[in-house]
Amino acid sequence: MTIVIFGGGGDLARRKLLPALYNLHVDGVLPPRIAIVGVGRKPMSDDDYRAFAKAGVEKFSRRPIEAHAWEAFAAALFFVAAEVDGEQALAPLGARLDIVEHERGLNGDRIYYLAIPPTLFAPTVQQLARSRFVPPPEGRIARVIVEKPIGRDLQSARVINDAIAEVFQEPQVYRIDHYLGKETVQNILVMRFANSIFEPLFNQKYVDHVQITVAEEEGVGTRAGYYEQAGALRDMVQNHILQLLAMVAMEPPHSLDADVIRDERLEVLKSLRPIEGEAVDANVVRAQYGPGFILGKAAPGYTEESGVAPASTTETYVALRVCIDNWRWAGVPFFLRTGKRLPKRASEISVHLKEVPPILFNADRSARLDPTILSIRIQPDEGFSLGINSKVPGPHVQIYPVKMDFHYGSTFGGSSPEAYERLLLDVIAGDATLFMRRDAVEAAWQWVMPILDRWAERGRDGLAAYPAGEWGPSEGEALIESTGRRWMAP
Repeated sequence: MTIVIFGGGGDLARRKLLPALYNLHVDGVLPPRIAIVGVGRKPMSDDDYRAFAKAGVEKFSRRPIEAHAWEAFAAALFFVAAEVDGEQALAPLGARLDIVEHERGLNGDRIYYLAIPPTLFAPTVQQLARSRFVPPPEGRIARVIVEKPIGRDLQSARVINDAIAEVFQEPQVYRIDHYLGKETVQNILVMRFANSIFEPLFNQKYVDHVQITVAEEEGVGTRAGYYEQAGALRDMVQNHILQLLAMVAMEPPHSLDADVIRDERLEVLKSLRPIEGEAVDANVVRAQYGPGFILGKAAPGYTEESGVAPASTTETYVALRVCIDNWRWAGVPFFLRTGKRLPKRASEISVHLKEVPPILFNADRSARLDPTILSIRIQPDEGFSLGINSKVPGPHVQIYPVKMDFHYGSTFGGSSPEAYERLLLDVIAGDATLFMRRDAVEAAWQWVMPILDRWAERGRDGLAAYPAGEWGPSEGEALIESTGRRWMAP
């Protein structure tokens, strides 16, 4: 297999892709014969690229470098300078690939990773076609990995998808969402469908509501140029959080075939109740962080960050009340929230079961029992916990909430594979289960668009504020508290 990384000298390759490929090499799960070819605009020798990769692995890999393993891995790294405009733009890449694949005994099976801005997706795949890098599907393997974001609205997503579809057939396209590669997200299916205790409870008869929180402690940092065009709804909700919701809410698939599972996730997205017009004002809260304190240190507000327009209306926080209009989830609200400059970095799904009847141990109105909550921790402390009520030892009946807790680290030891490790390995194996299909991407955009349209119509009107280091604005709290519930702290 040959892996060609467009943007191979960029930040994503340095921080995620090259360390992930190195860890897969250490695990012994990469193909025995492989070449990894970085492509970028600036010329770089193979030795310089290997030094670039080594610096990234040393800083970002979950494992330290082992001399013998690194030597073998570095020998498979190469770099080519090439552009994506001009008739013969990829000629240097083609010539180099011919030499590398011949020397390493490779048969021309290739994966093309587009670790480049979305504006370059279409010209790059067009150049691949023009340069005859993409054989017929029945010939050698040719797969393309597309990094998010796929467009910034429904129309631009369709344009990108159309351009890719002109060159690659849908089974050859892997739209990557690193959240779906996280170990705990993958384990949602196992938890639901490999344990008879849980699946019977996942419906409107037993579940009161579901919360999904994706909190980021850091601010916009060096990504202001991208974030000003995106915002929290596009950056996190449209892809990551809606996919988490689909994993939790999907119907049992009849097999583990990739398209069967993706069909069920798509059905959830299609069942989302539209939020349009004035309903946006009642069911969605958007906000922007202002000056505050993180771990006792002063933190600037969003509009004070470098590269952010002083009058920016870009939201850094969004909370939503969402309904799924199908038989399983009718009447069960899903509360979603995400934001930057929150008190801690955490991603968690909590399934809140209905309260027990107000009799026996729950008869005292002033001291109601805590409901049973199943918490799925995605990061940083991966695992599951189930909160239940138990009797305190002693002669009196005193109820106390306790947790049954499972931690990946303490149970299985070591560190879990990074999301990109699992996803890259799946592409090599041709398993598309954890990747987003075109129809799912466009269904998510279609649901999000009325919210974006309403915000564009209102401008700054309705944009709340919250101090950096706090759990969002008071409006976000009111969104859930108006239903008699409250956010659960991750």
